[in-house]
Amino acid sequence: MFVIFVCWVAIGVYLLQIDHPKAQIVMGLGIFYFSFLWMPIFIYYRYKDGKYKKYILNDQKLRDAFNQQAKK
Repeated sequence: MFVIFVCWVAIGVYLLQIDHPKAQIVMGLGIFYFSFLWMPIFIYYRYKDGKYKKYILNDQKLRDAFNQQAKK
């Protein structure tokens, strides 16, 4: 899927270089493809196992951080 995106952008850059009238549309569709198809799949894959939970701030983590700061 990422290879398709890279090829699409390469074709878009080529079309921009030769001043093709539809080059902007091709590049726009490539970015659309990347942002609405590739990124959600990537985000789901990275966070499906709950690895993000250590980055979420809650009351206990804030208290621990302030207590450590106060000890210094």
